Amino acid sequence: QVQLVESGGGLVQAGDSLRLSCAASARTFSNYHMGWFRQAPGKERVLISAITWNGYMRYYADSVKGRFIISRDDAKNTVSLQMNTLKPEDTAVYFCAAAYYGGRDYASPGAYDYWGQGTQVTVSS
Repeated sequence: QVQLVESGGGLVQAGDSLRLSCAASARTFSNYHMGWFRQAPGKERVLISAITWNGYMRYYADSVKGRFIISRDDAKNTVSLQMNTLKPEDTAVYFCAAAYYGGRDYASPGAYDYWGQGTQVTVSS
């Protein structure tokens, strides 16, 4: 069982940066792929970034590529999402998620079993 708690959301202006963090309570955090999803009002939840259990590979959706950076710190059981050059269309609830690495495609939204409660990010124009 993995429990995830996100933090770092807030209200910012377009062009600003924000850093989201996710703290995981897992005995073997390093055995999990980690992902960040977001859900805008009236839209489906989408995978925007993910990192493999060993940190070797990273996935970014086209909408955030070149602006967002995912990282993990296995010593602290945390995964972070550095969000730069934010746009109003980045406004959404952001969710951290975990997927056990065995046989799972880290870039597949369906791979993720555990979810945080979400943190709101609002970007004003």
